[in-house]
Amino acid sequence: DTDRALVLLEEYCKKLRKPEEQQLKKAIRKVMGIFKSSLFQALLGSFKKKATRHGSISHTSLPAALACDVLGCPKD
Repeated sequence: DTDRALVLLEEYCKKLRKPEEQQLKKAIRKVMGIFKSSLFQALLGSFKKKATRHGSISHTSLPAALACDVLGCPKD
């Protein structure tokens, strides 16, 4: 879910300390802001409803899966 993705992104941001990593850190913080936005939450809710109706949603949420793909997290 979105909360899990935010946790993963926050943990990753804490590791970015070098000057050359600050641009990436800024971009990740921007993504985190988007995940927290009411518009994103509304769109995600709409997508989940539509995907559930069509039977195409899995137990893994999109935001968490995206964060894991970017950060190289092991899948559950």
